[in-house]
Amino acid sequence: MTVKLIDLEADPFTLFDAWMKDAAAHEPNDPNAMALATATPQGRPSVRMILLKGADRRGFVFYTNLNSRKAAELKANPHAALLFHWKSIRRQIRIEGPVEPVSAAEADTYFASRSRISRLGAIASNQSHPLADRGIFEARLKELEEQYPGEDAVIPRPENWNGFRVVPDSFEFWQDRPYRLHDRATWTRDGKDGWTRQRLYP
Repeated sequence: MTVKLIDLEADPFTLFDAWMKDAAAHEPNDPNAMALATATPQGRPSVRMILLKGADRRGFVFYTNLNSRKAAELKANPHAALLFHWKSIRRQIRIEGPVEPVSAAEADTYFASRSRISRLGAIASNQSHPLADRGIFEARLKELEEQYPGEDAVIPRPENWNGFRVVPDSFEFWQDRPYRLHDRATWTRDGKDGWTRQRLYP
């Protein structure tokens, strides 16, 4: 089957949405999984897999404990890179840009949408910090289950848990083609609403 070339005239957000919908229809697990790369002020990089929890024309949102390594690096160096790779549809998207915190209202709304145990886990976990014994974490989680019993319990969002938005200043769309003659195209922001479009060699 012939794969159409990436349309350079497309709006990058619209194209992202279309590819995400294709991934959701074909990817067996977590089509919203993405690699998040951050760096220290000295430029030492780190990368991990996380889940995209919101996407619109403002940017791409994820949530984390503010005491985590990723949050500390983003505070010191508020820029990030994202990578979506969907083996099922042989496509990937790279996104880079500055990072900003989401509003408290956005964070509250998303936190309230999580399952009860996920909310309690966010409170119980001192993410990225040493854990002497798994039992300590599980005991803390049990205490919280007793403190907030029932599925309808009102569980407040902890102050050290919030979201970040990656505001894209560049996109790269990549799709597989036979014999490694892949198709690549970039969108680079040239103003508030403008984009410079360019196709790349494989």
